[in-house]
Amino acid sequence: MKKLEFKIDIAASPEKVWKTMLELETYKQWVGVSWPGSNYNGNWKQGETIKFTGTEGGGTQAILKEVRPFEFVDAEHIAVINNDGSLDKESDMAKGWIGTKESYTFKPIKSGTELIVEMSVPEGWEKMFNDGWPAALKKLKELSESK
Repeated sequence: MKKLEFKIDIAASPEKVWKTMLELETYKQWVGVSWPGSNYNGNWKQGETIKFTGTEGGGTQAILKEVRPFEFVDAEHIAVINNDGSLDKESDMAKGWIGTKESYTFKPIKSGTELIVEMSVPEGWEKMFNDGWPAALKKLKELSESK
């Protein structure tokens, strides 16, 4: 797995950034900048599973290992979702993706919040995230600071 980290300072409280990042309406806006049609189904609560999907229905399923509201989210991907909605834990691609981790830290700073996104991804996926996260975080910053 390759570890990736992305950071951005946002002139808004951790609570505001949290809500903008994770409430479905605004989630679709900021994520959609880099991954158009992205959606999720589930609740941002510790122990819950959440499904991240794209326009054709495929995506990933993750379990929320740790959730501390307005502070921290830690997710581990546990399956790939096929376009028909079925879960895949057996294919080579799924076996490579399962165990991928993603966390969000909402750190209070003088000017608002430093958001830190950390991921561990399989080899070959780095480019997608290195290309996508900066633009998505820029949009998240814009949405958080404008509301």
